[in-house]
Amino acid sequence: MAGIDRDGVKIYYEVHGDGSPLLLTHGYSSTSAMWHGQVEALARDHKLILWDMRGHGQSDYPDDPAAYSEALTVGDIAAILDAVGTERAIIGGLSLGGYMSLAFARAHPKRVRALLIIDTGRGFKKDDAREAWNARALATADKFDREGLDVLKAATRERATARHRNATGLALAARGMLTQRDAKVIELLPEIKVPSLIVVGADDTPFLAASDYMAAKIPGAQKVVIPAAGHAVNIDQPQAFVDAVLPFLKNLPE
Repeated sequence: MAGIDRDGVKIYYEVHGDGSPLLLTHGYSSTSAMWHGQVEALARDHKLILWDMRGHGQSDYPDDPAAYSEALTVGDIAAILDAVGTERAIIGGLSLGGYMSLAFARAHPKRVRALLIIDTGRGFKKDDAREAWNARALATADKFDREGLDVLKAATRERATARHRNATGLALAARGMLTQRDAKVIELLPEIKVPSLIVVGADDTPFLAASDYMAAKIPGAQKVVIPAAGHAVNIDQPQAFVDAVLPFLKNLPE
C-alpha cells in the first residue's frame, strides 16, 4: 500500500504479486477494493496495480473543482506506473475506469501493452448524446451534494460497499471526470494497435451496445459476454470473469 503526491493531491495505490504489470481502475463511486476478489488469481503471474481515483476511497478529496478531470486522471495512471518502475503495462478498468483506460491509451499509446475494457461506455460522437450523458452525471453530482454518501445505499453492490471519506469528492469527480468534453476517445478506437479484450455482463443492458461497438471498431478485439452478470461483472460472476480474463492475459505476445 502506497501513495504518490500529485501537486498536493495524494493518490493511493497498492501492488500485489510480481510479473508482467497489470493496472486496473475501478468504476465511478467505487474503489480499488472492488478488485480484491481477483487479487489471488491475477497477481499469480502479474504485478497487479490497483488504485483509487481522486475523490474516491483512500485517495485525497481536493476541494478545488479544477483538480478533477480526464487529463489529471490519465496523468495519475502515468505517475503510478512511474512510481512502481513500470514503463509499459496492461491497462484496464470497469465503466469510468475502462473509459479512462482508453483515454490513457490515447495519450500514452507506447505505455500500453494490452487493454482490458469492462462494462464500459465508448463515448459519444454526437453532441446531443454527450450532453444527455453529462446531464445525468451532473444530476448524480447534485444528488451527492444533497444526500451525501446515503446515495450509495441503493447503488449496485460494488458501490454500496465502497468506503469513501465524504461525498464532496464524488460530486466533484462526477462533474469533472464522469462528464465528457469531446469525441476523442470514441474516435481513437480504430487506431488502437494493442490486443484488447471487451468484457460485459449479459444483464448490463446500458453497456451491451457500447461493448459491441468497441469490439467491432478496435482491430482484432475479443469480446466476452458473461451470463447472469450486471454492471460489476467481476463481483457478480467472479469465477467466470477470471476464466475470461486469464486466457487473454496468458496469450499476450511478449
